[in-house]
Amino acid sequence: MVTRRSLLILAGSSAGAVALPAVPARAAGHGGQVIDLPAPTSRRPVGTIDLHLVDHDRDDPLAPDRRPRELMVQLWYPALTTTGFRRAPYTTGRVAAALETGLPLKAGTLGAVRPHARTGAPAVPGALPLVLLGHGRKGGRSNCTALAEELASYGYLVAGIDHTYDAAVVEFPDGRAVHSVLPEESDDWDRQERLEIAARVGDLRFVATTLTRRRRSPCADPRRIGVVGHSMGGAAAAELLRVDDRFAVGVGLDGALFGSSVADLGLDRPYLLLTALEDHDTWRRWREHQRGWGRQLRARGTGHLTYTDLPHFAVPGGLAEAWPTDLYAELLGTLDPARSTELIRTYTRLCLDRFLKGRPSPLLNAPSPRHPEIDFRWTRG
Repeated sequence: MVTRRSLLILAGSSAGAVALPAVPARAAGHGGQVIDLPAPTSRRPVGTIDLHLVDHDRDDPLAPDRRPRELMVQLWYPALTTTGFRRAPYTTGRVAAALETGLPLKAGTLGAVRPHARTGAPAVPGALPLVLLGHGRKGGRSNCTALAEELASYGYLVAGIDHTYDAAVVEFPDGRAVHSVLPEESDDWDRQERLEIAARVGDLRFVATTLTRRRRSPCADPRRIGVVGHSMGGAAAAELLRVDDRFAVGVGLDGALFGSSVADLGLDRPYLLLTALEDHDTWRRWREHQRGWGRQLRARGTGHLTYTDLPHFAVPGGLAEAWPTDLYAELLGTLDPARSTELIRTYTRLCLDRFLKGRPSPLLNAPSPRHPEIDFRWTRG
């Protein structure tokens, strides 16, 4: 069983997220290689833009000095057309270099990763159901790009948020790069976790308000909002449902419910847990108190980082050589990356479809021979 401490620090593909043995730096060697992320299963084209947002009504709770909270947000959305628009990069060069050093990956790996969304493509008209997407501790907004593009292709406006001073590196339009200040050790983890979750919840609420008031496309439907998060992002998603009734549904991707009261109070709204672990103390407590619709589905053969894009570039990036074999299998799982991505995308989207679009699916109610890896650990409603 992964311990409380280790599950806390296992974030998305981020610098410094996992304590690993020292590995010599690698030379760049990707040349013209391209690493394609899985294409969205809908044929609808996807666009993407970045937003720089400043919350002037809130002091940054993580900054070393007093300043308004400042965020970078990436939007993915269904596009009218992508003809003539360039393919979006996976992340900025500066962020990529930091992440490659921290994991470590071969230099140039993230520059070779190719998403499918097109930068600045025109959005379909009208208000779209909104899904906020949160990264793991010391992760970043690009960590779940394949999932974001899938949801956008099915008609969602997806907002991936860099939680500043939590994310490994955040690069702002003026060239500033802000690194994570989160500690690797703490004398009081309960207090630290609550600080981090509160900061994330504040970010999510601010972004939801901004996007539902946005007057130009893409814009969000204030009556249809959900939240998805990996690792600590999943804990923040649960806490957000507890404190803000604008949010109709949440999905946690292998995230223990640290830093909030959800494990001991439950939720009155739908929450889906997709997990690599069989169980965790915070999940057991949540199940005892959950009042709304709930599911805990374990995807056998997955690892904690399976729920990010990392499995798709770990091998070409040399990570299988850099990490001990048992650690690699534990964190990245044993399923083929294409298959694990299919499972995560399918069950996440079906949950959102049910509660944001009113489209129920039998796959959420019982095991299916189409997806034998999915183990129904617990259901309610």
